[in-house]
Amino acid sequence: MDSASAPPPPMPSEVPRGEDALHGERMVINMGPSHPSTHGVLRLVLTLDGEVVKAVQPHVGYLHRGMEKIAENMTYHQFIPYTDRLDYLAPLSNNVAYVLAVEKLMGITVPPRAQVIRVICCEIARISAHLLWLGTGALDLGAATVFFHTFRERETLYNIIESLTGTRLTTTYTRVGGLMNDLPAGWTGQVRSFVEAFPKALDELDALLTGNRIWMKRTQGIGRIGAAQAIGLGLTGPNLRGCGVAYDVRKTEPYSGYEAYEFEVPIGSEGDAYDRYLVRLAEMRQSSRILDQALRMLPEGPINIDDPKVILPKKDRVLTKMEELIEQFMIVTEGFKPPAGEIYHAIEAPKGELGFYLRSEGGKSPYRLKIRSPSFISLQAIETMAVGGLLSDLIAVVASLDPVMGEVDR
Repeated sequence: MDSASAPPPPMPSEVPRGEDALHGERMVINMGPSHPSTHGVLRLVLTLDGEVVKAVQPHVGYLHRGMEKIAENMTYHQFIPYTDRLDYLAPLSNNVAYVLAVEKLMGITVPPRAQVIRVICCEIARISAHLLWLGTGALDLGAATVFFHTFRERETLYNIIESLTGTRLTTTYTRVGGLMNDLPAGWTGQVRSFVEAFPKALDELDALLTGNRIWMKRTQGIGRIGAAQAIGLGLTGPNLRGCGVAYDVRKTEPYSGYEAYEFEVPIGSEGDAYDRYLVRLAEMRQSSRILDQALRMLPEGPINIDDPKVILPKKDRVLTKMEELIEQFMIVTEGFKPPAGEIYHAIEAPKGELGFYLRSEGGKSPYRLKIRSPSFISLQAIETMAVGGLLSDLIAVVASLDPVMGEVDR
């Protein structure tokens, strides 16, 4: 192009200045539902201006299975395996949450030994879930070494879980009125060995990340949310405690004898991704402390209530006695029938307050079952945390919220 045909230079008043010069054309793009950093089939519809997030809208439902409606066509016992598939990283605590709701509806109190074993299961599940969160969250931000450290410890926990339940992932261990089986020989020794060795592993993780300059730059000030905002959005668990709110269901509404244990509720102050990391790290130390106390106070005695209309008889008697055979047949085919009424019961699951609402009309199946899943509620906070930050910061925000899509979609 010769100089005669070239366009004239812009007048000074036409040259973009200030903030206008920083903005270009906005783009709407999908992140997910198949993306390693969404930790499942989560789709985020992003509006970007360059690398700055202007809007983000979570789209869910890619894993929806209709569990709440399925429960209305099953006996209360038959629904227990479905709870494994909620937060599939902590099935032992999901089982306890659901069974406690049914027991509240029926007015059942399980024996002391069963209560202590349930506490052990819940705290093992908490440590295991937090380890996976830390390993995968650090991997999202480039800290690959941490992933191998956390999964080494999780492998030990999975061996412990397998020894107890016979399986590693979908445990279905808790029963209405008690437990599937008592502790196998040597099992408490396995847990004791883990409790004694685990603090050193946590110290290694602490040394790798807490003072790491790259980790601090990727998490400090990122995804900040205030206490009032977090409460307004319904956040619970570490995502709420990272804002400085010391709400923990184990303390505010104790269950399974948690009032007898000494432990602290870690809280943050800034409400950012770094504080949520610190809270979960401290929670694992407190869970190890609870496990130590539970092993010390574990009593002898039965693990199930004495009610043949609720508890399945022992298999050897089913195979040799007509009465026990009939009892098993009736429980398996007809279940039990709680009194009419409605209740809500929640526990402090690894992700936050996991609650079950049950309404009974006196039949063998719930008339209505609703699940308060903390992961689903946590997703509401993504927009508050991510808008105005960079796209790379959105990865840290999602990781710090620790959503599990099986619990989101139910």
